[in-house]
Amino acid sequence: MAEQVYVDLSPVIRAVENVNSNLHVINSNIDAVHGTVDTVDSNVRIVYDDLGKLANEFHEFVYRQLMANRLGVANTKIVSIRQELDKKFGNYDTVRRHTTGILQATDLEIIRSSTITTVTEELMLDAPNYWLAPCLVAIAAWINDKREIADKALREAIKRNDEKTSLLFALVCRRAERKDACLKWTERYLANQNEENLDRKAVIILDAFASGLLGADTEGVVARQIGAWMDHLSQKVGFVEKQTEQWSDAINLKRRSLGETDYSYLHKYSKTWPLLKDIMEGANLHAIIFEYLKNIFDQESSTDSLKVQLDQILTDLVTDFDDEELPLRKEEKFESFVIQFDGDEQRAKQNMAIEQTAFETHKDFTQLLTDAAMKPESSHASVSTQKFALALSKDWVSNAYNDVTAKNRMKIPHEIEINLENFNEKTTDGQNEKELLDIFHKMINKEKAHALAGNVLSAFDMFCLWGGIIIGGIGLIMLFIGGFVSFLGFIAVVAGIGMVINHFSKKKKIEKTRVNIETAFENKRQAGMQIIRAFLAEVVDFRAEFEERDAESKNVTDFLDQISPDQYVKKLSDTTRRIKVSE
Repeated sequence: MAEQVYVDLSPVIRAVENVNSNLHVINSNIDAVHGTVDTVDSNVRIVYDDLGKLANEFHEFVYRQLMANRLGVANTKIVSIRQELDKKFGNYDTVRRHTTGILQATDLEIIRSSTITTVTEELMLDAPNYWLAPCLVAIAAWINDKREIADKALREAIKRNDEKTSLLFALVCRRAERKDACLKWTERYLANQNEENLDRKAVIILDAFASGLLGADTEGVVARQIGAWMDHLSQKVGFVEKQTEQWSDAINLKRRSLGETDYSYLHKYSKTWPLLKDIMEGANLHAIIFEYLKNIFDQESSTDSLKVQLDQILTDLVTDFDDEELPLRKEEKFESFVIQFDGDEQRAKQNMAIEQTAFETHKDFTQLLTDAAMKPESSHASVSTQKFALALSKDWVSNAYNDVTAKNRMKIPHEIEINLENFNEKTTDGQNEKELLDIFHKMINKEKAHALAGNVLSAFDMFCLWGGIIIGGIGLIMLFIGGFVSFLGFIAVVAGIGMVINHFSKKKKIEKTRVNIETAFENKRQAGMQIIRAFLAEVVDFRAEFEERDAESKNVTDFLDQISPDQYVKKLSDTTRRIKVSE
């Protein structure tokens, strides 16, 4: 009978139990590490999101800071420019301020003639080369009946600036009721003009003419001259196209930025928004232009006396800056635009490019009309002149306005994009909600499936369950053999147990991750659906508002149709004006 061999496996069993216990600890630690990794991953995503928001906020801050800095520079520069104007041309202002004062003092007869003479002589000394100084000397000599001095002073004034001197004395003579002299000076002024290269001060004659201040005889001269200018200019090749462009620029100058709107979803989730914003600003222009025109034509004609009105025109003539001041005045205007647009230099440049014509020393007659009508602050045109310029140019204004309207309508997009992360679709009128939501659901499902597909047990992790059991079983058998084989069996048992634990650990982590994925995509689905519905609602509102505002263009065209040049030239006596506007 063979001898039985007893092998004490208790140490091995205890060792296996210890290993098993340690593996459980390791597994717990692995779970803890996985949890920490998940937390870190979540925190990293939050940090990335916060960094994205911070980057956007930083860029916005930098942009606003640049705007604020430019605004500060503009405020500083405009003070500096005005100081330089005062330094270089302050003596001009002194001469200007005395002009109407001398005329009014003469009317009241409360200032001695000798005082007026002394003052004008001092001004002549203080403002060498300035055309207005000898004009005042001539007026003082005229008041004192000193013809020889008056003639000399007039010759010097004409030498310095024939156009402005002729214009000044045409108005002064009209003020003094010397109609024949007024007519001669007006004819002299007009004789020096070329309708293609008019002195920008010619608006003064328009002002006096439109206000009915030049009298019956002079009125006929101006009317004929205007008619001749219009006939000549209208025969030039490309004239109509030039007028359309010229008036279109002036009309677009009145456009206002849309600013903050109720279309927050369109703004945030559509690449089409810049175009939508542009066309809505174009539609808003109709109401702006209508109010602008209505405000001009609703104003009553001045009921002031002839002298008061002429004094105002004389003040406009002498206080308007002279040609040598233009560079600084243009800088001043540009910086004022920068201030107006809160430091936005690009918008300031765009407006300055259109405003530029008001600073040109010479321009053609039609540009003079455009500037008088649409840029009264820069051209110093009265309301009467604005009415007359618009009435005289109404055909060109209508053409340009219709062109601006048509171009804005041509830009209306047939489809509006919705861009929500990877969801990039289009809508025409916001009525395809079901279609877009179906596409969105399919996209979310596809993205979710792709994310879930990347979170499954690997082939090795799946093998670990059965492989671990088999290897552990083989190890247990080897433990009974004894010797070195037992040691190898021990290692196999440990390895098998580790593989099984690894399988269940990975499986648990993946199940948790898949639940998180399901939740995240469901949240994304709900948020996306809300955004899509709100976006489509804004599309509907935008289309409706645009149609409503665009329809207001009819108010402008109807308003322009009812005005005519004859209607807006104030009549004197029984003289009938007829100014032909060339077709």
